[in-house]
Amino acid sequence: MLFNSLEFLIFLPVVLAVYYVLPHKAQNRFLLLASCFFYASWDWRFLFPLLTSTSIDYYCAKRMEQQIAAEEPKENRKKWLALSVVTNLALLGFFKYFDFFADNLHHLLQLLGMDVAVWTLRVILPIGISFYTFQALSYTIDVYRGEIHATNSFVDFLLAVLYFPHLVAGPIQRANSLLPQVTNPRTVTAEKIVNGLHLIFWGFFKKVFIADNMASIVAPLFDVHRTPDGWHTLMAVYAFAVQIYCDFSGYTDIARGVARLMGFEFMLNFNLPYLAANPADFWRRWHISLSTWLRDYLYISLGGNRGGEAKTNRNLMLTMVIGGFWHGAAWNFILWGFYHGTLLVVHRYLKPALDKVFDWPGRVGKVLSFALLIVVFFHLTCYGWLLFRASSFSQIAAMTGSFFGPWHVDWNLARQIALFSSPLVVVQLIQYATGKLEFLSFRWIPSELRVAVYAAMTYFVVFRGGLPQSFIYFQF
Repeated sequence: MLFNSLEFLIFLPVVLAVYYVLPHKAQNRFLLLASCFFYASWDWRFLFPLLTSTSIDYYCAKRMEQQIAAEEPKENRKKWLALSVVTNLALLGFFKYFDFFADNLHHLLQLLGMDVAVWTLRVILPIGISFYTFQALSYTIDVYRGEIHATNSFVDFLLAVLYFPHLVAGPIQRANSLLPQVTNPRTVTAEKIVNGLHLIFWGFFKKVFIADNMASIVAPLFDVHRTPDGWHTLMAVYAFAVQIYCDFSGYTDIARGVARLMGFEFMLNFNLPYLAANPADFWRRWHISLSTWLRDYLYISLGGNRGGEAKTNRNLMLTMVIGGFWHGAAWNFILWGFYHGTLLVVHRYLKPALDKVFDWPGRVGKVLSFALLIVVFFHLTCYGWLLFRASSFSQIAAMTGSFFGPWHVDWNLARQIALFSSPLVVVQLIQYATGKLEFLSFRWIPSELRVAVYAAMTYFVVFRGGLPQSFIYFQF
């Protein structure tokens, strides 16, 4: 059931109507059933691995909590943490990565002159498995570390993991933030409802009008049978940069808005990422729930910035490569992670020199130097999107090489991209200038202007939206 579907537009009001009349504990049970129905609408069979892993996580956390209460050595908790980690990663590996490793083993054996049949699964990937796996792991790891207490309610824990707004594409919620909101009574105020509707509306606009229209531009430009030239490759990465941002952040806004209608508050997942001036700043702004997860549970566990420059750089590279592989079982995602890891490492070395070079005098100088850094890094990010979107190394090589070949300027294509991008650019500049991301809820906007904006956005969503597309991050 997609957020941008008629079924969801029926499902949500029904859920809200029942939810609002129930007491707290009944709300939780009802939301759990609604979330199971939401997930089962894709394929009910995938509920079983999801329920299996969460049941094991709940049991492991309870056992670790008992050992902490009994003041047993920390070593005794490792077997329960290991059981949780192995279960979650085994399910993730089975569904998402088994065929990747099997296919690559087959190709390696062929290179060695051995034509050996390798067994593959070719099963459908459960929707959102990467998201709920990381969320469940953060819970058991935090209990193991003694940072949170294990919950005594199996229903509450299941709801925290299965809650439908974030289940299939995040944001990845931490147990220390979401579980208290599940276990304690929630208050739904008029302000939360209004702000939630603002988020939902803006999210739908970004997805349906901007991202889905961009998708029809991006697809032919990344067609493997196309002979690329420099201009069209540049337009392709511009268009995909806008598409993936509006697609994913649009989903996040809808998820946060829906949760807010029920009194929940999700973490911010995007904070003007294309206005980042360096790679470290970008990962503080893009997919924040994943980047902070990787920092807290992988980078720091590997040693973080302790142990000198070489180990710090190693840890950065490993974190980003694994983060890339998290996105999908394909070499281009690994290359994308390696590319961003390289940007982070190189920036660490160049930062002192860059700070001197771009320390331009005067207020105007500082603004211009900062703007130049944003432009430069935006293009570095766009090249990363080429690696992310391309379907093979040969396509990456061809599209990269096209930058150094002939350019056939197509202004009509540029105008199309500018047309669909312009609402985003205007809004992002307003958000940056005001420091307020939820621009539609600005109290200083006259009601007449707000109504006009809503009317215009409704028109573009209903009559000028692109062909309906699944959310890009559903495949991860």
